[in-house]
Amino acid sequence: MSTTSSTLSSCTLQDLTAVLARHHRWTVLTGAGISTGSGIPDYRDEHGAWKRPAPVNFQDFMAHAATRQRYWARSLAGWPVFSQARPNLAHRALAQLEQAGFVQATITQNVDGLHQQAGSRNVVDLHGRLDEVICMGCGTTSARATFQHALVAANPNWHHHNAPVAPDGDADLSGVDFSAFSVPPCPVCGGILKPHVVFYGENVPLARKQYALEQLSASRALLVIGSSLMVYSGLRFVHAAKQLGLPVAAINLGATRADAELDFKLRAPCDESLAQLSAALKAPVGSHGL
Repeated sequence: MSTTSSTLSSCTLQDLTAVLARHHRWTVLTGAGISTGSGIPDYRDEHGAWKRPAPVNFQDFMAHAATRQRYWARSLAGWPVFSQARPNLAHRALAQLEQAGFVQATITQNVDGLHQQAGSRNVVDLHGRLDEVICMGCGTTSARATFQHALVAANPNWHHHNAPVAPDGDADLSGVDFSAFSVPPCPVCGGILKPHVVFYGENVPLARKQYALEQLSASRALLVIGSSLMVYSGLRFVHAAKQLGLPVAAINLGATRADAELDFKLRAPCDESLAQLSAALKAPVGSHGL
C-alpha cells in the first residue's frame, strides 16, 4: 500500500482490521492520546505542536533547587487527580486483544499504569511509572502516594490544590511563587528525590529498550496508537519495524512524525476504533481491570 498522505487519509477501520488479521501478533506502541479518555491531558495538538510549556528537563531538575520546587509543588496539586484515573475503553480493548492472542506486547510512552490496570500483561513502561519515586543518591524507591503525604506535611499552607491537571501528573500553575515550597529529601540518605520516570534529557534504560525491541522482533506488525511520535524514544520503533520489514499502522487523530513511513493510518478516536477492532477480531471488550 502506498504511503502518500492521500492514501493514509483514506484508510478505513476495515482496511486496518484486514491487515492486522493477516499479520497475527502485533506490537502496540501507545502515547498520550490513548489516555485522554481517562481524564489525563495530552501534550500536543493535531499538528504535533506543544499545547503547553515543555516538560521539565532532567539536567535542570538535578542542578537547580528552584526547578525541583516548581516540579514538586505542581505535582502535589496534580497527583490526587492523576492517581484516580482509570482505564478507558481503549485500554480495555487492548487488554482483551492481548488475551485473545493478537497483541505480542504493549510498549507505552505513558507513565500512568493504565494498561496494567486494564489487564494487559506484557507491558513495557518505556518512560517509567509516575506512581514510584526514586532517590538519585542511593537508588531507594518508594511509593509516590507515600511521598504525597510527606509533601503535604512539609507544606501545610500550600493552597493551590484545585489547579488543572497536566499530562505528567503535575498541574498547570502560573504566576505562583514557589520559593517557599519545601521539598523533603530522601529519608535514607538525604539525596534528591525524583519521580521514577524518564525526563527530557534522560535516556530510556538500555535493558528496557532492548526488551522492547526484542518484543517487536517477535511480532509481525507494529500498531501505533495515540502518539505523535515527536519524541525519538517512540519513533525508533517505527524505524526498527521498517528495518524488519514489518507493516506499520497508526490510529491517531493528528499528524505524526512518521506519517511518511506509515503503511496504514486511521484518523479516528482511539477508544471507538479499538473497541470496533476488538469486536471485528472477536475479542469482545469486557470489564476486566476495573
